[in-house]
Amino acid sequence: MIQSINPFTEELIAEYKKDTVIEVDKKIKELNKSFLAWKNKSFEKRSEVLLRISRILLDEIEKYSVLISSEMGKPIEQSRAEVKKCAWICEYYAKNAETFLKEEKIETNFSESYVRFDPLGVILAIMPWNFPFWQVFRFAAPALMAGNVCLLKHASNVTGCSLEIQEIFERASIDLPIFKSIIADSELVKYAIRQNEVKAATLTGSESAGKAIGCEAGIEIKKTVMELGGSDPFIVLNDADIEEAAKNAVYARLINNGQSCIAAKRFIIEKNVYDKFVDLFIENLLTKIIGNPLENNTDIGPLARKDLAMELEKQTEISLKKGAKLAYRMSHSFNKGYFFSPAVLVDIPDNSPAYEEELFGPVASIFKAEDIDEIISIANNTSFGLGASIWTSKIDIAKKIAEKIEAGNVFINHFVLSDPRLPFGGVKKSGFGRELSHYGIKEFVNIKTVAIK
Repeated sequence: MIQSINPFTEELIAEYKKDTVIEVDKKIKELNKSFLAWKNKSFEKRSEVLLRISRILLDEIEKYSVLISSEMGKPIEQSRAEVKKCAWICEYYAKNAETFLKEEKIETNFSESYVRFDPLGVILAIMPWNFPFWQVFRFAAPALMAGNVCLLKHASNVTGCSLEIQEIFERASIDLPIFKSIIADSELVKYAIRQNEVKAATLTGSESAGKAIGCEAGIEIKKTVMELGGSDPFIVLNDADIEEAAKNAVYARLINNGQSCIAAKRFIIEKNVYDKFVDLFIENLLTKIIGNPLENNTDIGPLARKDLAMELEKQTEISLKKGAKLAYRMSHSFNKGYFFSPAVLVDIPDNSPAYEEELFGPVASIFKAEDIDEIISIANNTSFGLGASIWTSKIDIAKKIAEKIEAGNVFINHFVLSDPRLPFGGVKKSGFGRELSHYGIKEFVNIKTVAIK
């Protein structure tokens, strides 16, 4: 059985029986049968389904938001924002997919030559718990509008979200099953990848999960898109608006209780404003409220699972033993719940977890840099390359720094975020491939050349 446990109360929400091989096989075959019909529907018909989904999400936003916060501890206001963003991406692709996938004519020596974009079939998505709705819809909306159908294997602690998402798609697509969830362990996921009807896989998750899925898909020679971990640098130059940078830095570190791949994690500050930034960071941190994620004024809830809090505590303790200094640590009064008191680390040695690893929770690692060259060196001295942000009043300098940052996303005077209109993804051990925008919808299509003599 798979359990869903409320990370605030530590109480059991529900238990779920795992699917059997026979049940997974049945779902895959049902989806493949639907694909044969769905791929032949017009963009207009597909968009009608996506727009119905968008309306369902907005009409029942409170129901889904409470479920998200109850299963993984996100503050309720952030859960509401997540559901709204899911509605937005459905609407975005409903309105733009046809344009993105329009046949592209290319002038050659042939009498006619063009490129068309055909759907692949059943796409398997292995999705994480930290954004249990958004991560799914970020994949599903473009995949479905391209004519594919979707099989979801969600993180076990958000199985309730997984089944609710399936129910949304069932209501919107009426009698044509285009989206199904499986409740499965890693072996059943491998089984699913091996099935002929499953044409590709996408994963958002840890580096270890990426290696496992990548190996299995590689054996089967199947396309994958992966968004893995991140240890995003938040760069502040001497000429930046330090008050604004510090305020946004705290928000960027604490979003989703610090459990976001694109959360700012390493704060690299030019030396002349370093002390002021640290003081302002702590000052802003002091204004945040730790508490029940279902209360509207809560800024920081519990981490999603007990083991995650224990691992983060271990990483922090080892970093301190190796020489990092604790500049500040908040306290809380809860005897229950998987809470982790937010911490600020400085003077961090390069052989410590706070330097080398992703800290997936509310721990800020702050570094002092002598100049721009050292800033770039520290920013790139990581195995990750998902996002980065640069804070300065000199945009031309920021653009030059952006060229040298090894990351898939660089934001100037704004924290890193995902936007349906912009491609999203990473380099190095943060993964490969892109989601969102017109780039994302073309990841799971057959880019087919047609040439006529």
